[in-house]
Amino acid sequence: MIQLIVLFFSLQSCLALYPSSGNVVELTSSNFDRLVVKGDEVWVVEFFAPWCGHCQSLVPEYTKAANALKGIIRVGAVNVDEHKDLGGRFSVRGFPTIKIFGADKNKPEDFNGGRTAKDIVEAALKSAKAIVKGKLGLGGDGSKSGDSDGKDVVELTDSNFDKLVVQSDELWLVEFFAPWCGHCKNLAPHWSKAASELKGKVKLGALDATIHQAKASQYGVQGYPTIKFFAPGSKDSAVDYDGGRTANDIVAWALEKLAENIPAPEVIQLLDEKSFKKACEDKPLCIVSILPHILDCQSDCRNSYIQILTTIGEKFKKKMWGWVWAEAGTQPELESALDLGGFGYPAMAVISPKKMKYSILRGSFSKDGIYEFLRDLSYGKGNTSPVKGEALPKIYKAEPWDGKDGVLPEEEDIDLSDVELDEKDEL
Repeated sequence: MIQLIVLFFSLQSCLALYPSSGNVVELTSSNFDRLVVKGDEVWVVEFFAPWCGHCQSLVPEYTKAANALKGIIRVGAVNVDEHKDLGGRFSVRGFPTIKIFGADKNKPEDFNGGRTAKDIVEAALKSAKAIVKGKLGLGGDGSKSGDSDGKDVVELTDSNFDKLVVQSDELWLVEFFAPWCGHCKNLAPHWSKAASELKGKVKLGALDATIHQAKASQYGVQGYPTIKFFAPGSKDSAVDYDGGRTANDIVAWALEKLAENIPAPEVIQLLDEKSFKKACEDKPLCIVSILPHILDCQSDCRNSYIQILTTIGEKFKKKMWGWVWAEAGTQPELESALDLGGFGYPAMAVISPKKMKYSILRGSFSKDGIYEFLRDLSYGKGNTSPVKGEALPKIYKAEPWDGKDGVLPEEEDIDLSDVELDEKDEL
């Protein structure tokens, strides 16, 4: 019996992570709105799962932050395993997730800083400072590029810089700023807008160089704002940004860098619905090629066509189009929807998944013919037609090409020596 009691309290302690007597407040579905959303205080809230190893490792630093902020900013924690509605309500996708409930309690700030008490305390105080200055009519403190609208600008620090920027495979534009800098404040709304427009392509971050001086010194920051570009594979040698200071300038400059760093698109064989959606669904255009049957065009022939598509894909890679191919006859509904195959193979059509319109290559299936066709389309030239059914056609499962020549099926020899024929069947 004693063992069961000990086990019960141990389990309860594990589920809670933080003792009820400490400064980390246990938040639940029943008390969250009353304490956090409707309260006047700034709250730092951790959304955790008791089984999460990173959550367990965070406990000492989070407790330390709560103790330091006692009487200034409130600190709480939500067990999402028990209160899944709160996790869904605030779009919690992983553990631990820390959010700061400041000026707008229904749209908390994501905390992307380091996992130390110092980082958590600094972020909480920064949010509180912005609220106070707003009430005084002094505007934001410029501590985060883009202010309250800068939800897509990542806040960088000395402690999280290497992990988020240097060690990632993504492209980054980083602004090094000072809170008192007038040019930084003027840049903020443009930086925020550019971050939203470039979301999913190039990441934008902001680092307060007056607080996080180590990284500013490492990258030779002498004035504010200083913007540097970090490309994959060469993060230790950042490139100075030399574009304009409007959102359009920043986006255009970043997209040029993106185009320089992205590889040529892969020409994918259509094998099923999943491969079609992955290659085409979110692309502005999708280039669909139907190649001859392998018995009509063996491996050397087919590879030459795929090489043409790969070469042309390199020329148009800045457009970020999708490129797919299928063997003649394997995707009948696709061919029918795009009117392909009537003039023989190979054949090509370009489809706009968003507009559900397509255009057919009428010229030769060659480097020059395809290039001219796609160039005209990119300039808005050429005739288009609506896709039949106004929906992406059904894609059938197909076998991946093994890269080899096609082989005719062997004819089965039939032995007629044992077959008895009636007299009337004899010749």
